[in-house]
Amino acid sequence: MRIAVFPGQGSQSPGFLSPWLDADGAADRLAQYSEWSGVDLVAAGTEWDADRIRDTQVAQPLIVAASLLSWNALPDRDGIGGVAGHSVGEFAAAAAAGVLSEQAALTLVGIRGRAMAEAAATAQTGMSAVIGGDEAAVLARLEELGLSPANYNGGGQLVVAGALDGLQALAADPVPGTRVIPLQVAGAFHTRYMAPAVDALRAAAAEVTASDPRVMLWTNRDGSAVTSGADFVALLVDQVASPVRWDLCMTSFADAGVSGIVELSPAGTLVGLAKRALRGVPAVAVKTPADLDAATALVAVES
Repeated sequence: MRIAVFPGQGSQSPGFLSPWLDADGAADRLAQYSEWSGVDLVAAGTEWDADRIRDTQVAQPLIVAASLLSWNALPDRDGIGGVAGHSVGEFAAAAAAGVLSEQAALTLVGIRGRAMAEAAATAQTGMSAVIGGDEAAVLARLEELGLSPANYNGGGQLVVAGALDGLQALAADPVPGTRVIPLQVAGAFHTRYMAPAVDALRAAAAEVTASDPRVMLWTNRDGSAVTSGADFVALLVDQVASPVRWDLCMTSFADAGVSGIVELSPAGTLVGLAKRALRGVPAVAVKTPADLDAATALVAVES
């Protein structure tokens, strides 16, 4: 089975959307995405600098819009047998699987980004990546410091979140065998600090129609495949304040016999994790339209 995966926040970079706007209809599609999300995605993806597109309420719809632009540009999507997204990438995965319309996905992710930015502004919090070390020892240290695991990314990478003083203490005295890398995000995402954003997103999600997925669809909650569209939307809402278990998603990919992975734009991060955790599984990162031929060739092998 060939699958498509959709990246999360932090994968964006200044000007990364520019190559995609040359495709027929892409500029009009992005203008529509901008209207639905409430963000000028054309300017954000082509003109704005790194600091401006790092803003949560900009980054989230920008990433989902880029993923859907590149997904729509993939010629042989019928060869994709399953999809999954990392964090906010689950909204793109939901649209690709037919659970949500593109309008619903962009509308909800715009609300999600604004609500998470507002929640983040209420406390001095942040996130750091912890690379290497014994996971049990890392989790024990987090509990001592009042920190929480936010993203179990697999491949020896755990993203942690919480109060800035706790993160600083972790960096000053790391668990043996680990490296602690502060991340440029303004909030403790996927933790209890995001509870107000959950409430806002749940109210908005109650207004959308969900369909059951057309292809296999895995959830960040526990890596399981979800067959109910309504259930997946509920998981999307709860995910804002609960850890992302991408490690379990990759375990499920292996169990399902996944034989190729295409990561949609802004790509690279999930392919890197797959190369460490799913050794031998071919993977293509679709960063620009020039990568579509390689992605098409990978999907065609399965077809």
